[in-house]
Amino acid sequence: MKNFIFIFFISLYPGQQTWNLQQCLDYASTHHPSIKQAAVAVEKNDKLITGSKGMLLPTIEAGVNHTYSFGSSINQSSNQREALNTQYDQFNARADWELFNWKNFLNISLSKLNKETSTYKLAQAKNEVKLNVIQMFFTYQNSKSWLEVLETQISGIEEQIKRTEKEVEIGNRPKSDIYDIKANLGTLQEQWVSAKNQRDLSRINLLNAMAVTQDSIDFVMDNENPLSESEFQDPNFTKRLLEKNPAYQSVMAEINAQKKKEEVARAGYWPTLNGTYSWSTFYNKVLGKDNASTLSFSDQFGQNKNQSLSFGLSIPVFNKLQVKTNVEIAKLNAINSNYDKELVINNLTQTINSIKAQFLNAQEKYHLLDLNFENQKLSFQKSEEKYKEGLMDAYTFFVVRNGWLQANYNLISSKNDLIQQTELLKVLESGL
Repeated sequence: MKNFIFIFFISLYPGQQTWNLQQCLDYASTHHPSIKQAAVAVEKNDKLITGSKGMLLPTIEAGVNHTYSFGSSINQSSNQREALNTQYDQFNARADWELFNWKNFLNISLSKLNKETSTYKLAQAKNEVKLNVIQMFFTYQNSKSWLEVLETQISGIEEQIKRTEKEVEIGNRPKSDIYDIKANLGTLQEQWVSAKNQRDLSRINLLNAMAVTQDSIDFVMDNENPLSESEFQDPNFTKRLLEKNPAYQSVMAEINAQKKKEEVARAGYWPTLNGTYSWSTFYNKVLGKDNASTLSFSDQFGQNKNQSLSFGLSIPVFNKLQVKTNVEIAKLNAINSNYDKELVINNLTQTINSIKAQFLNAQEKYHLLDLNFENQKLSFQKSEEKYKEGLMDAYTFFVVRNGWLQANYNLISSKNDLIQQTELLKVLESGL
């Protein structure tokens, strides 16, 4: 219901959409095709559980057969072959029941394990989509911030050109200052074109990561409080995140499923016990003759009834090495699943440790930039005063101004990186 209200709201105001990171994650978690496919797999395996349980029940079928026979036929009254045209109606019902087949019980357990595996894979798919959305979201934010820095630089230089031209007119500055500033403006304009392209591409990548086809969305940052370094001090930090990760849980469930498949394959060596019950009756009528002596339908229906009950034990003796082959293949699949587990552990360990390292590095960098930010601000203000008083040439002031704006961007980018690693860690810690 919550998702429906959210989608209904944004459909009413298509030109006024601003999404934060959490809204992006919520949308992607319910609309991305890979997540929908994983959800269908869970539902499919749930149906397979019902199907495997159904194998414990008998199969029952009923039939009716209506036959006309012309020419030589058996007279049911005398049991002799005669030239007769007859009508023959047969009614039957049959029930077959596998009273014991160990494979049926194992398949129930296997189908439950398959559903468990698909549930973990659904959570894994959500995690993978979320991690990708987070990375694309902050890539877009950084590219947007860099474009804003360049726009601020260009705007400032254009004002600087107008002011310098007036000062050149009254003789306070040499005309070469204007040439220096305009040359720098051209360089910045080239950078602005590249930055705009980068911002647009990163926005397209973000929309793709969310599986969104509309382009009337603006993505904004919320005020986030990054994690503290103490979050990583737990000596079991990596192991804890590893064991609760859906990718790890999925491969562990797959290992159990492969072991169960080996048991299912071995069940081919076991005998099966079957039971069958059948009931039938018939009605026979001679066509084209006086049928006064023919018994009525109800009388024949009762007199011709027949029932049978049988039990059979089937013992496999030789099956062309098929069971043995299936068992060996199941063993190899189980071995392969253990190798998959090692790969998952390696990849997750690398991911978790990378997030930890990048978080600590980003945190240290952010603190250093934050401490130095006021000094850089004061330095820029002093340089601006010197330029206005004619104590600094245009090119030098241009370099100082660019350095100040670059420092602003570095601080924003560093904070974004810190928040990005925090959000990545939240996804890994969420588990199921």
